[in-house]
Amino acid sequence: MKVALLLNRDNFETYSDWDGVEWELIHMGNGVPNPDEVIATGADVLVVDAVMKIGSDIILSMPGLKLVHSQGVAFNAIDIDAARSAGVYVCNHAGVNAYPVAEHVVLLMLSLLRKFRQFEDMIYSGGQMEAKTSCFKKGLTELGRLKVGIVGCGAIGRVLTSMLKPFGCKICYFDVLGDIGLKDAEYTPLEQLYSSCDIVTLNVPVTPETEGMINSGTLALFKPGAILINTARCELIDPEAVASALKSGILSGFGTDVLAPEPYSMDNPLLNLPEELRYRISISPHVAGITEGTFVREYERIRRNIEAIECGQKLECVVNGL
Repeated sequence: MKVALLLNRDNFETYSDWDGVEWELIHMGNGVPNPDEVIATGADVLVVDAVMKIGSDIILSMPGLKLVHSQGVAFNAIDIDAARSAGVYVCNHAGVNAYPVAEHVVLLMLSLLRKFRQFEDMIYSGGQMEAKTSCFKKGLTELGRLKVGIVGCGAIGRVLTSMLKPFGCKICYFDVLGDIGLKDAEYTPLEQLYSSCDIVTLNVPVTPETEGMINSGTLALFKPGAILINTARCELIDPEAVASALKSGILSGFGTDVLAPEPYSMDNPLLNLPEELRYRISISPHVAGITEGTFVREYERIRRNIEAIECGQKLECVVNGL
């Protein structure tokens, strides 16, 4: 069995426990793949960085290919239709990073509500008392006094609900499956969720229906001064529309772990707000799910799926209908 690893080698060697496997491992790194080099491996399995493009030009030119496995949760850069037609399994890691991503959502919420970055900068510039005094004029906001709307209640949304409950905030949710009877949260139609919630957090995959779901039209429905959180995918939002909403006050804050393109470009409108609005954004470098526990769980599942391919058994987390 030949396994081509199109991912960070240091990461693989640190977190995988593949001792004893008899597969031929071909390390190719996680840069932009050269299709000809990938095809030339003659691999049975491709394990690829979650945002790496694996198109039909590669899949259909590898007659021995049996499995394309995303290292992460995302798989939208893999041509799943071509893989299905070729009888090649495509697998991801649904739910593997649910807990760390949910933790990150809460982190971004609290960072904005407590003005963490702004106050930290003020302290380093000698303004600790100025920062503290400003809170006597306008006190900081407790998460427990707010209404939080969760858009998408898969693994992450469900974990997030359980994490938010102890804060005491009111929780509502929208899911494409409708009312799924989620404990501790109230099902709410999407437009009503937008208009009634103090914080809206996106936890949905990229699909034709969700791409660009946050735009000037939907933002006009938001409760004035709401906070938007996106730890899902950058394609869910129109960055120009979000920047405009921050300038107008429709949004009082935007917390995100993802921007497009990646690597982040400094000409992104969300990175070029006027100086006085910079603290309305809390941003991280797409690391919400990148934890030690996540990596260990991912490589354990990849190993199980490759072993299943060898033994003709059922695979976990197949996303292309095979």
